[in-house]
Amino acid sequence: MDNGVTCGFTRGATRRQILWGLGSAALAVGAPATPPEVDARVVARNDAALENLLRAQITGAANPRLGGVPDEYGMFHAGSAGGLIETAAASFVTPESKHHGVPEVLERIRLAAQFLERSQSAEGNIDLLSTNFNSPPDTGFVVHNVGTAAAIAKMYGAAEVLRALGPFLVKAAGGMTTGGIHTPNHRWVVCSALAQVNDVFPDAAYTRRIGQWLAEGIDIDEDGQFIERSTVTYNTVMDRAFTVLAAKLKRPALLDPVRRNLRAMMYLLHPDGEVVTEVSKRQDQFVRGTMAGYWFPVNYLAVHDGDRQLAGMARGLAAEHARLSTLLEYPEMAGALPEAEALPEDYEKWFGVVGLARIRRGRWDATMVLRESSRFFSARNGGAVINAVRFASSFFGKGQFVPDTGVKEGGEYVFRQSLSAQYYQPLVPAQKVDYKNWGTLRAKRRQTQVCKLEQRATVVEQKSGFEVRLQSSGTPGVPVAVEISLREGGKLAGCRPAPHVVDGWVLEKDFATYRVGGDTVRFGPGAAGHLLTQLRGAEAKLPGQSVYLTGYTPFDQTIRFEFGGA
Repeated sequence: MDNGVTCGFTRGATRRQILWGLGSAALAVGAPATPPEVDARVVARNDAALENLLRAQITGAANPRLGGVPDEYGMFHAGSAGGLIETAAASFVTPESKHHGVPEVLERIRLAAQFLERSQSAEGNIDLLSTNFNSPPDTGFVVHNVGTAAAIAKMYGAAEVLRALGPFLVKAAGGMTTGGIHTPNHRWVVCSALAQVNDVFPDAAYTRRIGQWLAEGIDIDEDGQFIERSTVTYNTVMDRAFTVLAAKLKRPALLDPVRRNLRAMMYLLHPDGEVVTEVSKRQDQFVRGTMAGYWFPVNYLAVHDGDRQLAGMARGLAAEHARLSTLLEYPEMAGALPEAEALPEDYEKWFGVVGLARIRRGRWDATMVLRESSRFFSARNGGAVINAVRFASSFFGKGQFVPDTGVKEGGEYVFRQSLSAQYYQPLVPAQKVDYKNWGTLRAKRRQTQVCKLEQRATVVEQKSGFEVRLQSSGTPGVPVAVEISLREGGKLAGCRPAPHVVDGWVLEKDFATYRVGGDTVRFGPGAAGHLLTQLRGAEAKLPGQSVYLTGYTPFDQTIRFEFGGA
């Protein structure tokens, strides 16, 4: 192959010749930069991760998975090879790394890049083996890793690395330039990936495609949440994407949705830094998570804007989550952060669009989900966590309390649900009923014995906690069960075991206490009109310890939650 190929390509040039030329041309622009000074712990963490990946990578020449990295199930995902490439490239160009300039590392990058090339479809896309095939957006996720490796290879003069990555990146960009998406975030995944490829192998087709997607507008609402409302997972994807687009395309206005989302997230954090996930609509709903995935946009904006609150958040995340490759690609982030300022710790915040209310008072806080969730109330005092308060009635198999509405009336949060059920009379005039028309004809039947149930929950903040009043009325004599779900790890006192329910307890009277270390939640008084806790039609018991209060309609019980301890 001719090392002298330049940008003066002819129509007869092969793709590989073009790629070689692109790599040479890209590296020919300006002298290599000097890597920024990076915390030695970040370098050591990257080196350790690289060593694990290198041990796992397939290097046997006869193995058809050569260059790939298996997971615990023996499956070879393109993303794993992409992660190896990014991690290896960062160590390869960093003088303080033990793997700096090591020929074996370069060879492993080549093997991983060749594995990715073999993984591509004719269009340039990869498969996400768990669900998506010939997938442009999943190709974008892989390009995020490989594009970062290419960027730092170009910046710091690692010509061999850039040449190794060129074939995969340009073919992948071709697939993303013409390919489609599934979900809202995929648009920005693809756009940011194309911006990364354009940064090292410029092509007007890439920026035109980015323009097509951006013309749809950015899907962020007045509450600072994107369409998918995913506080642990897809918010981080969106914030990263727009930060990359702003930087690579030199369009600082694209940082605005990132700012708005991060501002909102300041009010979606528990006192220990855990993220509020009740608002999520994706797979991270009710999952425990932190701001770890936000480190890049948080740090970038803290420096870019001189934002002191984001600086404090960035410092807290950097110790474990700062990435060497990102600091190399955006060297301005390696500089000193502004003086830190504390995040909000005493507030009542209403997210009207997404249907959420948050109250925080120092070490304790509460979350109210205003609609469409049985977990309408959760709270915590330090380590003592009430995962959820729920209640249900055995009303025709549909009595789980899921609010139709949630509003604030004065100082109270009020949740309401209306239920009805009926019986059906014979058809008049009679008609033949079979399996095909049962559902259609039922609407024509006269209804009798119509039963109704009105259910309501009211939450009121108190000086040292909350009061939750639960009401169910209408049809009399309907069994009701209230569930207070507690996070595992604490000591519960004041309850008796519930029959046939593992980790289930009944609070018959007085108060129960749940203690985690020095943090306590005292709640009650109890009620035990019966001992049946798993009502027909109710949602399954939540994991961990659950305390139940029970009774019959008309049911009206006020539970006080009092926080104490450290």
